[in-house]
Amino acid sequence: MISNFIEEYLSKIYIPKISIGDIIEIIIIAFIIYYVMVWIKDTRAWSLLKGIAIIAAFAIIAVILNLNTILWIASKTLSVGIIALVIIFQPELRKALEQLGRKKIFSQITLFDDNKDKTERFSDKTVNELVKASFELGKAKTGALIVIEQDMVLTEYERTGIDVDGIVTSQLLINIFEHNTPLHDGAVLIRGNRVVAATCYLPLSDNMELSKELGTRHRAGVGISEVTDSLTIIVSEETGKVSIAVGGKLIRNVGEDSLRNKLVYLQKKNIDVKAFKLWKGRLKNEKKAAE
Repeated sequence: MISNFIEEYLSKIYIPKISIGDIIEIIIIAFIIYYVMVWIKDTRAWSLLKGIAIIAAFAIIAVILNLNTILWIASKTLSVGIIALVIIFQPELRKALEQLGRKKIFSQITLFDDNKDKTERFSDKTVNELVKASFELGKAKTGALIVIEQDMVLTEYERTGIDVDGIVTSQLLINIFEHNTPLHDGAVLIRGNRVVAATCYLPLSDNMELSKELGTRHRAGVGISEVTDSLTIIVSEETGKVSIAVGGKLIRNVGEDSLRNKLVYLQKKNIDVKAFKLWKGRLKNEKKAAE
């Protein structure tokens, strides 16, 4: 009896045929939905989305209560509202497309991997000079902002500064950021083993999660890391502490060994935000162990 019931029940269930194309479509759609939700969560779009949800709730109430005037107004403003949303979200949409373009989707395919024949980004000497300059500046409580270029060419920001084109040395960097010198204000841009420009202007981050005690220098360091794949070394003028910004993330109060390890990693590999997060976790564990 039970077996007959089960057979009759199963015979009424429609099981569609799933092809390989359907599976691929499901994966692609799931991928898109996931990254859209992550994008919404990590930007101000989340607050705006809650506002839209409230408006939608009022619209549903209007439909239930048959409030024709409100429904007419809503229908007339819908098309304008879509255009307004595109305008409001323009910075976030641009940032999302830039991040999508920086993802190395085809990095495992030989035809698309243009980094396999590249040598190291800069020399060991440059690593040592950067570390030395950063902590010498920190001891003197001299503020500094050093942007290290990766795959994305930073010509747009290079043009805002003054050409230097000098070999990276700690003496050069210290002299550039010395108080009351012509080049001390703004950021230094490093490409390979050379300082290409100084006094460069950088975009400020609008990340509300950053500590309120951070000044313009730190926000500029995080800002350039949000729109490019660069790594930025930030030296605080108030405390002399050294921080690192990459992938829109900020690690504060790093030590000499941690900075050197990160630069060595950057020297021969592309920055991966996931790897950066793992490195960030190891750094926190090292600090806890030291305490």
